[in-house]
Amino acid sequence: MNIGLIAHDAKKKLMQNFCIAYRGILSKHELFATGTTGRLIEEVANLNVHKYLAGHLGGEQQMAAQIEHNEMDLVIFLRDPLTSKNHEPDVNHSVRLCDTYNIPLATNLATAELLIKALDRGDLEWREAYR
Repeated sequence: MNIGLIAHDAKKKLMQNFCIAYRGILSKHELFATGTTGRLIEEVANLNVHKYLAGHLGGEQQMAAQIEHNEMDLVIFLRDPLTSKNHEPDVNHSVRLCDTYNIPLATNLATAELLIKALDRGDLEWREAYR
């Protein structure tokens, strides 16, 4: 399955720790991330990540395009709701696309852990038929 990983600056360390903790599950899937997040994940978790541009340089749009083409099966977007971003409209666009195309989306650690465990149990196999 294709898994998208995005993290706001204040959540990048949390994303790294999440990927370390669930490395065994994540290593069985194709991982895609915005540039900086992907590099940070690779550095600490020893996972292969297809990296887009940095989010603010177009990486979020690249992820959105993959979502629009139904090429993403799960998105984990650890967002910082307390700090406004000058590129927030692009972020909201990705969230809307996940809702539009029925792509499971986690925007916080609790939901990310639920989805990653569901993925490991095979609960997201319906995405294979949906594509």
